[in-house]
Amino acid sequence: MSSYIETPNQSRLNRIWQSHMAYSFRRNPVAVVSMAVFLFIAVTSFLAPLIAPYNPYDPAQIDIMNSEYPPAWAEGALPEFLLGTDDQGRDLLSTILYGTRLSIIIGLCAVGLQAFLGISIGLLAGYIGGRLDSLLMRLADIQLSFSTLMVAIIFLAVTQALFGSETFNRYAIFFLVAVIGVAEWPQYARTVRATVLAEKKKEYVDSARVLGFGPMRIMVRHILPNSLSPIFVISTVQVANAIISEASLSFLGLGMPPSQPSLGSLISSGFDYIFSGSWWITVIPGIVLVVLVLVINLLGDWMRDVLNPKLYKG
Repeated sequence: MSSYIETPNQSRLNRIWQSHMAYSFRRNPVAVVSMAVFLFIAVTSFLAPLIAPYNPYDPAQIDIMNSEYPPAWAEGALPEFLLGTDDQGRDLLSTILYGTRLSIIIGLCAVGLQAFLGISIGLLAGYIGGRLDSLLMRLADIQLSFSTLMVAIIFLAVTQALFGSETFNRYAIFFLVAVIGVAEWPQYARTVRATVLAEKKKEYVDSARVLGFGPMRIMVRHILPNSLSPIFVISTVQVANAIISEASLSFLGLGMPPSQPSLGSLISSGFDYIFSGSWWITVIPGIVLVVLVLVINLLGDWMRDVLNPKLYKG
């Protein structure tokens, strides 16, 4: 008789490995490659303080005399700067690692705020209904009539004028998270509301009411878990959209300042030099941004197909 005893953790891991989602993931090479690329970018960026050759936030490690050196494979490069340097003399590889981490953090936090606002409003609108539902959905319609970028530009421009550039630059990350998060909540609200309208008519919700559970517990503990599939799909796409929004705003000078590099501010800082021969300052961060957004969107497409039985074909 075998002495091997399966532990609860091993049993849970086996169930996850043998699940429908894990099986479809293993059979989808695009999803596997996209996940590998995303994990590589995310892990290296979050480990930037440990693996980056230089610290772009430390003035002692920056020499303006080293500015605009090309990547290591180009003529005139310095071997210690693998991807070259930017216009401030910062090592571009280190700056990209720190900037990617900042862009991902802004994207995740903005989506977290979107999800919190949208899910809360969608649950209330769908479950309570009536005039509250009409009011909240009209607010969502009004919000959707304005583009995210337009709302963000107006809000950030006014904020910068009110608080001044110094204060704005100090708290730029919070302003970006707030404006991107608030601008996109209707995506979640409309999806959650539609799910709640379908779920609240089912027998398990009637049983919860008979047992005396309050509306808040029914919404959060019973209806919300059955709405997670579309929420996961929306969140994946919204992370990519939030990263693009941050990059666009930083490129326009309304996002992260040059002293706190993000992918958008890096692309913006090198744009004036692209025609003078220093193309790498803009092109390399631009490639990283495109690849990051692309793999997130590909993972979102895969997740949408897997979580929608009508689309999944095995």
